Amino acid sequence: MDQLGRPSVETFRAQAKLPVTLILDNVRSMHNVGSAFRTSDAFALERIVLCGITGTPPHREIEKTALGATQSVVWEHTADTAATVGKLRQNGYRILAIEQAKESIPLQEFTPETGEKYALIFGNEVHGVSEEVMKIADACLEIPQSGTKHSLNIAVSVGIVLWEFYRKYLAQGQTAR
Repeated sequence: MDQLGRPSVETFRAQAKLPVTLILDNVRSMHNVGSAFRTSDAFALERIVLCGITGTPPHREIEKTALGATQSVVWEHTADTAATVGKLRQNGYRILAIEQAKESIPLQEFTPETGEKYALIFGNEVHGVSEEVMKIADACLEIPQSGTKHSLNIAVSVGIVLWEFYRKYLAQGQTAR
C-alpha cells in the first residue's frame, strides 16, 4: 500500500470527500452491497445509506467484495428509503434515482453542479428503485445501453455512475471537499 500511495483508513476517513451519498434501496445481494462499498471507497464518497432489506456489515459475503471498505466508508442503515430521501432533501441534497424510466436523463448528459450535494439511489436487482422513491426523486439518470439486455448488474451500474460523477467533478476542477 505504501508503494501505491494509498491512505490509511484513518487518513481516508479524515480526507475530503465528494459531495455524494449513495443510497441502496432494498438491494438483496450482499456481493452487490460489498461492491458498492469498494467503489465508494475508490471515489471517496461521503457515505452509503443502506435501506430496507439491504444487508449490513459485518457480513462475510459483503466483506468478500468490499475488501475492507466497510471500515473506510461511513455508512448507516435505515428502514425506510423514502423517509431517508426526505431527510437528505431537507439537508440540501439533490435526489437522483438511477433507473430506466420515462423522462430519464442519459447519464452522459448530466453534469453535477458546483456546490450541490447529491444522493444517488440504486434499487433492488429485480424491481429497481421503488415507485414511492421514484415519485419523490428530483430527477432520474439512465445509463444508455445498446445491447440486447435491458439492464446491468447493480455493482456495474454503481461503478459506471460513480466514475462519471468523479470524472465530471475532476473536469470542473472540483476535488473532494
